[in-house]
Amino acid sequence: MHTSGSATSKVTAASLLIALGIIYGDIGTSPLYVLKAIIGTREISELLVYGGVSCVFWTLFFQTTFKYVLLTLTADNNGEGGIFSLYALVRRFGKGKLVFFTIIGASTLIADGIITPPISVSSAIEGLEKVVPHLPTEIVVIAIVTAIFFFQRFGTHKVGAVFGPAMTVWFSMLLVLGLVQIAHHPEIIKALNPMYAFHLLTAYPGGFWLLGAVFLCTTGAEALYSDLGHCGRSNIRYTWIFVKTALVVNYLGQAAWLMHQPDRLLNDRNPFFEMMPEWFLFPGIFIATAAAIIASQALISGTYTLISEAMSLNFWPRVDVRQPSELKGQIYIPSVNLFLWLGCIGVILYFKNSTNMEAAYGFSITVTMLMTSVLLAYFLLFVKKWNTALVAFILMIFVTIEISFLVANLQKFNHGGSVAVLIGAVFFSVMYVWYFARKINNKFVRFVELKNYNTLLDNLSTDDEIPKFSTHLIYLTKANNPGHIEEKIIKSIFSKNPKRADVYWFLHINRTDEPYTLEYSVNELMDDKVIRVDINLGFKIQPRAELYFKKIVQELVAGRELNLHIRPDGSTRYNPEPGFKFVVLEKFLSVENEFSLGDGVLLNGYFFLKRLGTSDEKAFGLDKSDVIIEHIPLVYHPVENIYLERK
Repeated sequence: MHTSGSATSKVTAASLLIALGIIYGDIGTSPLYVLKAIIGTREISELLVYGGVSCVFWTLFFQTTFKYVLLTLTADNNGEGGIFSLYALVRRFGKGKLVFFTIIGASTLIADGIITPPISVSSAIEGLEKVVPHLPTEIVVIAIVTAIFFFQRFGTHKVGAVFGPAMTVWFSMLLVLGLVQIAHHPEIIKALNPMYAFHLLTAYPGGFWLLGAVFLCTTGAEALYSDLGHCGRSNIRYTWIFVKTALVVNYLGQAAWLMHQPDRLLNDRNPFFEMMPEWFLFPGIFIATAAAIIASQALISGTYTLISEAMSLNFWPRVDVRQPSELKGQIYIPSVNLFLWLGCIGVILYFKNSTNMEAAYGFSITVTMLMTSVLLAYFLLFVKKWNTALVAFILMIFVTIEISFLVANLQKFNHGGSVAVLIGAVFFSVMYVWYFARKINNKFVRFVELKNYNTLLDNLSTDDEIPKFSTHLIYLTKANNPGHIEEKIIKSIFSKNPKRADVYWFLHINRTDEPYTLEYSVNELMDDKVIRVDINLGFKIQPRAELYFKKIVQELVAGRELNLHIRPDGSTRYNPEPGFKFVVLEKFLSVENEFSLGDGVLLNGYFFLKRLGTSDEKAFGLDKSDVIIEHIPLVYHPVENIYLERK
């Protein structure tokens, strides 16, 4: 069982290297496009350059260092981070309203993240145009992004070993390139004074709207928190010192180059590549491309984790999840991989180059950060028990900064930000429909006292006139109380053709708020006849119900707690092996319903998504040959006032 005291919390040279390779892909590649976006087509001036770099520095300080590295990383759920882990920690304090913040935050995070691979790879490859004029960068970028997604199915454990060294080279390059340029214009250090940022926002024409470009420097901060479980809080905090130094020095270096180069306009040049020596251009572009690929990989892996957690917390339909390697936590979700790939290709074809992508990038992630701020306030207030006034003050700081960024980013809506909003709306709709329709669905689950049926179950089990259905008959139950069972399960056993079995099992899978819990308990309600098994599964573990169940049966038999019922009677004469049958009760929307518009959309959407998703037997890890599916109609609002005229 994974705990917060695992190896990820230890600080070693190897763990620091792993953190560099996994955590900083998105935020680490931001120097490729941030300053270029700030300058744009504007005339280069001291107010613009100094003010722009000053805004970047203080954004990194408040948003990344203070909010995420110092505060949000303390909100670890048994070592795991991310918006769903934060939600799991505070949901009991929010009386249901925190669901909306979580859904909005997760949806916008995924939506804006779809632009990360295209903008990172495009920004790197476009540097080649300096030495290879008329290069078809669009085609090259599509080829690289397609290759990244294609290789997901094989797992990243083999290439993952080079991520740390590669990103170490990348950040070292940022540091050296920046220092060389600062040496040419050392006065640029003055830009760290916050007054330059203040003057840009208040004195420069339209200065406030430049925050939309400034914000690009911190878009990866949310991903940094999501990857907490991979590396541990201490490793992230130590490596951030090196990473932030490299980023700030490089931004200052780009600004220094802008101040001592002779032209008044940037003319589509990228300061990042322009400040490289001519002889270093090819190696520099190669290293930048490698960093961009690693940034893309981090985003893709993070999205898999996010969707996996959403499934466990009932925010997402069950879909096929694979594990391409034995490495804990490494998963591959084919449907998500396909959606992300199509989204990235669509972004490349629609925007064509990184400059256009900059105009859309970052719009949605401001919403994610606002949602995280709200959840973080609940965490500090109710879990950490901080002073209410202090929490309110901290929340006010973050909300003021993030609303300013959101307002500044609104200008991006008509320049491509609407694309990110549209993608986010798709994810939001799926999560909203699935979560709230399931709540409606659960209202119609009725529980009965199991002890009232013990005698009937015993009589049925020993009634030789009824053909034996299975030696072991297993139902998956949602009843949290061991003495309760769903009424529909009782009906399934006794109605129409009664199901005779030697042992009736009721298997309850409980999703815990901890990520890697895997434990079980057994409650024998009738000796060797009616048995309840509870399996506690962490929200990051994929269910394998049949595998777990058979393992539990083996342990019970080995401990002489269970008789396998291998008897020389008619049922086992030709096959002494015990029979296992899992009965899955699957609801469908009855034609006897009439709905209001809202309920109709919600429930029809739910059952549509259910058909698109993975079947229950696959989702719970059941072997098809051992499963019986029974369909049960859901009558939510029966049709009333039927007028039939007899002629």
